[in-house]
Amino acid sequence: MSKVSRQAVKATLSRHYKRVGITTVDNLSDLNALVAKAPDLVFLAMKFVPEDASLGINSPRKVWLAEHLAEHGIATTGSPSLAHKVELNNSFAKKCLLYDGLSTSNYFVAKNSQQLLGELLPGEFPLFVKPANRGGGIGIGSDSVVRSLEQLKSKVDSITKDLGSSALIEKYLPGREFSVAILKFEETGEYAALPLELVAPETVSGVRILGGETKSSNSEQVKLVPGGELKDSIIDLAMSAFRSIGGRDYGRIDIRLDENNVPHFLEANLIPSLIDNYGSFPKACKLGFGIDYEEMLLRIVNLGMARVAEPVRPRAPMSLGALSRPSVAS
Repeated sequence: MSKVSRQAVKATLSRHYKRVGITTVDNLSDLNALVAKAPDLVFLAMKFVPEDASLGINSPRKVWLAEHLAEHGIATTGSPSLAHKVELNNSFAKKCLLYDGLSTSNYFVAKNSQQLLGELLPGEFPLFVKPANRGGGIGIGSDSVVRSLEQLKSKVDSITKDLGSSALIEKYLPGREFSVAILKFEETGEYAALPLELVAPETVSGVRILGGETKSSNSEQVKLVPGGELKDSIIDLAMSAFRSIGGRDYGRIDIRLDENNVPHFLEANLIPSLIDNYGSFPKACKLGFGIDYEEMLLRIVNLGMARVAEPVRPRAPMSLGALSRPSVAS
């Protein structure tokens, strides 16, 4: 979660709770200090702390925050750590969906370009290449659509060398792209899903890719999806994917159509951007659910409060913590 996002969350919640703070967790000592504070609820803005801080996301040993805090009797917002583990590994998330019989592109994971043999590729060119364990559009751009083995090797090298990540190679989906906001409604205990169509600017090669630059500039067009068979099929896939990876309370599922207009899962984000008028989750809450930014955050908090031993409603004297470390959070 970015600095802007966490400051916005704090400012909003401070209008309803007496004690709201931001705790920056860079290492295990910081995490232990947070546990010692014993907040009633932590609004999660990151998923884990690497045991070796110098390796960041590539640290082989991680302390998963929702799990660790729950062991110390501290409730958290959003999904449990098991879901975060699945979400962070794009190939494993796709494997879970395929196991459940859900639609997602065939894929292959490459640790380097030397592994790229024709018989191992997930289909014919064009293919789509992105980091296997990054979110937020990191490592995704117009060069992610590759049309030859030479282009494929070049993109895989840029991901593995520049980002230190394996490369996820998928069959390219040429259709429209959608982002589906999923939110549990405390009043009914039921989940609702609202898809938005996202239209990225067209590149010089004629493709529309929601890469890091487009997402950070907030330059994509956003459209409500009209009712009908397509909307129903997108919602059905999004909800099934959310359940498949173990999501809880809220999150975002990204979907793209193939050449036959069949929806396919792209990836999940269980800690989506929460800046007002930025990012598809807050936009979907406002456009589709009629929930403004403040109410959206309070709903997320209330869902977390349901896991506190004695839930207390807004404006009660509660203490909330917020975690943030941009180099780790996706």
